[in-house]
Amino acid sequence: MLWPRTVSRVNLSTRSLPPRRHTHLLVLAYRHSRAMSSLKRKEPPTSASQPKRNGDLTSFFGPPKVTPSGGGKPTSFTSSSTASDAPPLKFDKDKWVASLTEEQRKLLKLEIDTLDPSWLGALKDEVTSPSFLELKRFLQKEIDSGQKIYPPLEDVYSWSRHCPLHKVRVVILGQDPYHGHNQAHGLCFSVRPPTPAPPSLKNIYIAIKKDYPDFSPPPKNSGLLTPWADQGVLLLNTCLTVRAGQANSHANRGWEKFTQKVIDTVVKVRTRGVVFLAWGMPAQKRCEKITGGRHLVLKSVHPSPLSAHKGFFDCGHFKKANEWLESRYGPEGVIDWNLNVQHPIKAPPVQEPVKATASQEKTPEEDGPVTELPEKTDGEKVVQKDEFDGEDDEDAIAAMEEIARQEDQAEATKKTNVESGGPDDGGEPKGTREETKSEATDEKAV
Repeated sequence: MLWPRTVSRVNLSTRSLPPRRHTHLLVLAYRHSRAMSSLKRKEPPTSASQPKRNGDLTSFFGPPKVTPSGGGKPTSFTSSSTASDAPPLKFDKDKWVASLTEEQRKLLKLEIDTLDPSWLGALKDEVTSPSFLELKRFLQKEIDSGQKIYPPLEDVYSWSRHCPLHKVRVVILGQDPYHGHNQAHGLCFSVRPPTPAPPSLKNIYIAIKKDYPDFSPPPKNSGLLTPWADQGVLLLNTCLTVRAGQANSHANRGWEKFTQKVIDTVVKVRTRGVVFLAWGMPAQKRCEKITGGRHLVLKSVHPSPLSAHKGFFDCGHFKKANEWLESRYGPEGVIDWNLNVQHPIKAPPVQEPVKATASQEKTPEEDGPVTELPEKTDGEKVVQKDEFDGEDDEDAIAAMEEIARQEDQAEATKKTNVESGGPDDGGEPKGTREETKSEATDEKAV
């Protein structure tokens, strides 16, 4: 069609020209038309009409539309994204286990069997570090010597199974596991039924009730927090084990470094945003390096009876956390803090050669780990105590608060000496220890 039209146009305008000139113009017109047609075919497609080469279905339809509200935070979502926005990391567990030495496989048997794969894949370098292997040697010596360890071995990493890495939206930081019978089961502040809620947890219930008047605590005065963990609340203690009846007995053995790595992993991997609830000075020090606007850190005093009256009850953390989560994840991202539903705790099977003391071993007819029950005497019933035995480890909490205060005071004094040109020996200022002891005594008296 192109050639006849061109010839017709040229013929109309060149009838009076000589034959050779006429032919020359026809050839030029034909070449020009072919060149213009070629340019049109080579013109790159626009993004609105055609997807780029190697593009995907998402690039064809364009990015999902997000309607911003005040502050630029997304409030509406066109996709059906879930709160666990990132899939678990790919991790070939069998291949990794095969790469371990015989000693490493023996020392890390508990981690291999009970640490959730999403966490094991992210922490595999940490658990094979010299410091962590030394921690495991220490724990094995404790068990071999007959020491009773809490929580039961198969519950040490229950926080990882209830709350896989790709589902974490809130982190609550604790300090030391409860060191009494039938209490600790791997989630900070949580106790296994029928143990009643400890004082700190009761204060947490009071604070939630102020934020949400329709809040329902667990039935029968329970302190089981697995419903939170199952929704994406990581309930993490600083130390993950303790000797029975001896608060802080496994402190400074290596757990602190490991759990700090857990926190750092959450900060790095959960890029959509996580709320950190840091109650008390030790927990706040763990969050010092969390900066920028990606995550939210909410600070308050510890909910212990020693300090809760100093602002914890009115901190509003539970409502603030949900408001922030909704701005990041949408309505499906908020946490239902109600605890009026009991969830059974079932630990994964732990095979030999992980060792446990006799009081920590399971019997075949039981679903979960068990510690010994009080023995019955003739004509005497075992009665469940109404009050928490051990008074919520108030001595341990006070000791950790005192250590944190001493560190802060020593650091402040050192900074003052440097600025004033005074001696900088890095030592503790005179009177600091006595003053902090006095403060701890005053708190206990409250």
